[in-house]
Amino acid sequence: SYFCMNWILLILFTGPTVSGSLVKGKVGQNITVPCSYSVTSSQDITSMCWGRDSCPVSKCYRPIIWTDGWQVTEQSNSRYMLKGDLLKGDVSLTIVNAEEADSGTYCCRVEISGWFNDRTSNHKVVIEKARISTASPHTYTSEQTSAPGSTSESSFTITRTWPSVSALETPQMASGPCSSTSDCLDVSSNLQNASVSLPRQQHSENGLYIGIGLCAVLLAILILALFL
Repeated sequence: SYFCMNWILLILFTGPTVSGSLVKGKVGQNITVPCSYSVTSSQDITSMCWGRDSCPVSKCYRPIIWTDGWQVTEQSNSRYMLKGDLLKGDVSLTIVNAEEADSGTYCCRVEISGWFNDRTSNHKVVIEKARISTASPHTYTSEQTSAPGSTSESSFTITRTWPSVSALETPQMASGPCSSTSDCLDVSSNLQNASVSLPRQQHSENGLYIGIGLCAVLLAILILALFL
């Protein structure tokens, strides 16, 4: 009797062995919390329940699903479903369109006949918000130089920057210094023409100065000849 009393007290204070797992998911996803038991014949099929919080000594706290082993008999919310084959012992819980409020501990209890024979498992579920990723800005730089062999060389740089675009927004064309490719080409051609026209104007001015000097020299020689 002393041995039996110690055995009963040991079971009451320690309780049945409880296994568990950690399941993570994102808001809006379908999350599956695994749970199963062995079924070799129809006699092994038994009732079970899913509940919130850790498994108590019996039954389930805050039950969300009950089955009689063959089909679901009670269901607190349509988002909680058993999509596995119940007749094969697959009683995994599926949370449809998960929410942050679904985070917490879930108890899976498979009821086995006899004292303290139930198979229980506690599963921790963590539902996180979906992260929004953004792309870094992209910069496109192009350089253009006047053609080799010209009187003078000039260069300029056109820089176009695309702003950050959220992964959830529709990509749009970023505004740039030119409305179209043809506009950019017109600007480059005008700058090249300006760089080439400057030396031509300098040559014409130099020729004008030389002509005035020659005229002055000839005029001086003519005046000297008249005096002589």
